[in-house]
Amino acid sequence: MSDASVLRATTPRPELIRALAATPEVLEAMLLSASETSIDTAVPGEWSARIVTAHLRDDEFMVMRLRLERTLVEDAPTLVPFDEGVWAASRWTARDTIGDLVADLRMQRAASLHILARLSEAEWGRLGTQPEIGTFDIHWWVEHWVEHDVNHLDQVAASLGLTR
Repeated sequence: MSDASVLRATTPRPELIRALAATPEVLEAMLLSASETSIDTAVPGEWSARIVTAHLRDDEFMVMRLRLERTLVEDAPTLVPFDEGVWAASRWTARDTIGDLVADLRMQRAASLHILARLSEAEWGRLGTQPEIGTFDIHWWVEHWVEHDVNHLDQVAASLGLTR
């Protein structure tokens, strides 16, 4: 594989880590001012703020951090796609209060940030492949992770009638 075919990030790593660290606070600030009704109301064709928050929590340990950890310990792993539709239809709802969801996301994100803060220069360049994305290094994966957060924060804002 040529180096030119590997997806690489352009955003400085400290900026990416700061953005990931801020997500739970930004999300909680939006949700604290919202009513339960608005938290469960979705823009047509989208998820409600509650489901997006549950997705961010679950995606953190089931997808984002798992792919990071596999890429750190396996040589160029091929990573399995995540079916969000299947997840949404069968997701765990026992801790679905906004307080629980945000607390769980904070805990999961802290674990992810703990790993990211300790990566060596060489580890940031480790490679993984996902069939629908291609081959990427960890730095690119973290940049994608931030974009994922931003997209879902925008989705929550839209569902709550807020501007971001």
